[in-house]
Amino acid sequence: MVKRRKVSNLLALAALSALVQRPMHPYEIATALRAWGKDQDMQIKWGSFYTVIRNMEKHGMIAAVQSVREGRRPERTVYRITDSGRAELVDWTRELVSTPMPEHPRFRAGLSVLAALHPDEVTRLLRQRLDLLEEGITAARDALAQHTRHIPRLFLVESEYDLAIQEAEAAWIRGLLAELTSGSYPGLDAWRAFHDTGEVPAELADLAERTSSTE
Repeated sequence: MVKRRKVSNLLALAALSALVQRPMHPYEIATALRAWGKDQDMQIKWGSFYTVIRNMEKHGMIAAVQSVREGRRPERTVYRITDSGRAELVDWTRELVSTPMPEHPRFRAGLSVLAALHPDEVTRLLRQRLDLLEEGITAARDALAQHTRHIPRLFLVESEYDLAIQEAEAAWIRGLLAELTSGSYPGLDAWRAFHDTGEVPAELADLAERTSSTE
């Protein structure tokens, strides 16, 4: 039987990765995760942080070891990762690395309704996006080169991945822009006519009719 995950939350994964280093109280965990830029690596909902900590303790992934008080601050519970938590961290990391899962970037959502825009506007917007991407790629390359000087590559692979994704997107956009500006993009005339006249071209109307009839 496939193991059913008790806490399938990326914030839990991040917290477990922090507690592998040493026991910490929740505030220390959150501070470490922010310092390491984990909120850039994964979508973290900080508002649910303490709920996640309680759930991990409930399911035996972490255990309280002591309570500490610093000055006038409230008493804080220090947690350590358990053997179950270590196993969960390893198992979950294996799954994330080995198994592709559907993801839904905002850019993909925009592309799915691209027909709502005039092709000339799409060309302008894509050029704008490409300019921003290229600025980001340059900055990312410079940052990666700087970090590589004093941080082992093992801890920079996610930055390498981000850079590769940005470079691939930029290359794809350049290709699409080339088709739009040269007029070689399939169906460009029909797309343009739809926005220029307000009338749906016959071929697009037929396509919509065929698609709806198969549902």
